[in-house]
Amino acid sequence: MKAQKFFARHPVFTSREFAAFHESEGTSNVRTQESLLAHHTRTGRILRVRRGLYVVVPNGTDPENCPVDPYLVAAKMTNDSVLGYHTALEFHGRAYSLFEQSLYLTSQASRPLTFRSHTFRRVLFPTALRAKGQQNFGVKVAERRGVDVHVTSLERTLVDVLDRPDLSGSWEEIWRSLESIEFFDLDEVVEYALLLDNATTTAKVGFFLEQHREPLMVEEAHLNRLREFRPRGPRYLVRSKRTRGRLVSGWNLVVPEALLARTWAEVT
Repeated sequence: MKAQKFFARHPVFTSREFAAFHESEGTSNVRTQESLLAHHTRTGRILRVRRGLYVVVPNGTDPENCPVDPYLVAAKMTNDSVLGYHTALEFHGRAYSLFEQSLYLTSQASRPLTFRSHTFRRVLFPTALRAKGQQNFGVKVAERRGVDVHVTSLERTLVDVLDRPDLSGSWEEIWRSLESIEFFDLDEVVEYALLLDNATTTAKVGFFLEQHREPLMVEEAHLNRLREFRPRGPRYLVRSKRTRGRLVSGWNLVVPEALLARTWAEVT
């Protein structure tokens, strides 16, 4: 019955959490805990996602077909997991499309995992944040099925997806997703953008805010703070993909014509 009590509160859990619970209940023998996990796996009460990570199978559900919450799995991949980039947009309900990939920020080693066609991939916290001890800037705690999940705020996510567009899909996907968000704390956006110490990222954030000045109520003071740290010379939106485009001189950014013209909006 102890295990059932634990399973009711932990739809996704690690072996460490399982051990801590049983120790609190007076069962500290490691072999006993391992035997319990093996037993519940054999009987179909839990699924082993990978070593040390398990999903509880709801009562009366076929283990082979039971739903698995990818956000909870990603949140438990390491003990410092933070849902980020496109996965954060999905978690907040702001992604234009849903991906079969979950991204989590961490400072730890963690191999990629594919479980039931869904991929879980780690992304190291940005170097600038690690150097400043600011990995958790703009990280919020949200509850999902009774479990605390760490996820980047919409403000941080805005900057992160512009900083690493390779992790968030096409520019259409990024623009459509971000445009679904009606409000940002712009002071937090600017503060975080500058914290990354990347002139190109700063310019991309400034360009996006300038493009959406009216709906987001962007003030000139926000843009001016970002302009101070824009690149000195022209930069491409993605350095590794030098797509031809038009130079937006105010930000020293070479922006693809398709993005400037929002060509996807022409398709009905």
